[in-house]
Amino acid sequence: MALSVRDIRELLHHRLMPALPVPFTIERTIHSESHVRMAEYMLDMPIAGVAIWAHTGRGLYLSESERAEILTHWREAMPSALVIAGAGCPANENISSDDEYFRGARRMAEHAKSLGADAVLCYPPSRFRDRNDRERMEATLEYHRQISMAGLPLILFYLYESAGGMKYSHTLLNELFKLPDVIGIKMATLDSVVTFQDVARMIKSEHPDRLIITGEDRFLGYSLMMGADSALIGMGAALTGLQAEMMKAFYTQDVNNFFYRSQWVDRFSFATFHQPMEGYISRMLYALAWMDVVSRDAIYDPWGPALDAGDFDAVGDFLTELPTELKR
Repeated sequence: MALSVRDIRELLHHRLMPALPVPFTIERTIHSESHVRMAEYMLDMPIAGVAIWAHTGRGLYLSESERAEILTHWREAMPSALVIAGAGCPANENISSDDEYFRGARRMAEHAKSLGADAVLCYPPSRFRDRNDRERMEATLEYHRQISMAGLPLILFYLYESAGGMKYSHTLLNELFKLPDVIGIKMATLDSVVTFQDVARMIKSEHPDRLIITGEDRFLGYSLMMGADSALIGMGAALTGLQAEMMKAFYTQDVNNFFYRSQWVDRFSFATFHQPMEGYISRMLYALAWMDVVSRDAIYDPWGPALDAGDFDAVGDFLTELPTELKR
């Protein structure tokens, strides 16, 4: 049975949703065994579900058949959990007009629904980033309306520009929040704490029924203190239990436990989310390999930058230092 917007808000409330990378081999094939092992790992975690086809999962760059394989795998592996899929116009679409861009995004959302996704995370429509204010607002609203026509609840996505995102004005956000199927918004501003603060304050004041879903890996604990109701983060793909338990400690006001775990979560983010920033996907896969969740030959990101050994050594050094009771 399809879940309502209200159902999904309740399931996400105060919970973690890992945004999952895809374990690729150097030959650019999905490592099936590692995919299975990732699911076994996630099944043991206190999470609301998983997000696939998102930025961490390179959703816009996957082929349609790869997207189908990935969503089908996670839907079957976690039949009782939320599965949220990214939706936008795939990068490999031959787009010559705005209408084709809208149709591409709608088709991706329809594909997600046909495979059993519970909701979609709307990629920012970066095609319109450089339009004037009026054109940008009209096109962005129409883009989200087209995605909503697939019939799934929506999560908006405020993503920093260098990762393919765009700035949403408060006026535009107010219009987007008027759409009936919006669950809330994922905030991933990276290094703009002020943007997160301002948007969170606006939502709490003007749209209190919409969830603030943090995607702020580099200041996860602080984003909870600034009003985040939930988390959907790529960092959550590894050390998932540590992050879920940190969030539980915050929401239950277990201050000492929150402070202790938050320091280690921050240090994990320092080891995985740094320049070149797009390298975080391979670093997260390396962390999973270090934890013996995926194979060492399944940590390739076909669209990411080349990394040197020092990138991975920093992740390994952190995981070696991490107290044993936090390694889950």
